Amino acid sequence: MKNNIVIETKRLILRPWQIEDADALVDGLNNINVSKYLAGAPYPYTLDDAKNFITKTIEEGLYNFAIILKDTNEVIGGTQISNISYANKTAGGGIWINERYQGKGYGSEAFKARIKYAFEVLNLRRLENGYFKNNERSHQMQLKFGYQDEGVRRQRFISKATGNIEDEYITGLLKSEVRGLEEFDFKVKELK
Repeated sequence: MKNNIVIETKRLILRPWQIEDADALVDGLNNINVSKYLAGAPYPYTLDDAKNFITKTIEEGLYNFAIILKDTNEVIGGTQISNISYANKTAGGGIWINERYQGKGYGSEAFKARIKYAFEVLNLRRLENGYFKNNERSHQMQLKFGYQDEGVRRQRFISKATGNIEDEYITGLLKSEVRGLEEFDFKVKELK
């Protein structure tokens, strides 16, 4: 299986990671203010970390997307749809944005595209997300789109960035509960 999907929104392109994106991936994740909220991102985040992540993503055909600014073709973050169960029509996933591009609505725009793609194209019925306790911006964004608080997985992760043991706060979104996507347009195409 290969992820050959490109999702286009008003300001962004979500496309599969390419090995040429490694420097941009390091630029975004070699920042403790970003990596401390991601269970699997070490700090410091090196070029080898980036190349290994991208290679694994390509080889396994994962729905991991680089978030690209259309105007400048810059990689500004990443998102994914993970742990897909087609039998149960569920998936997980998350998002991160390079700190220099936060606060401009890019995260919400990419997150909307991810949700809409999961529900409308993959025909899933439920999405699940998690966040660390101090990542209230992520929590608020999830609530904005209809996610509901569902519980806590106590001491779920040892953060690779900080070494801290972190609880994972779980949110879930049912297709019937999604909000804020009514007027949201996106285009999906497959790469050859």
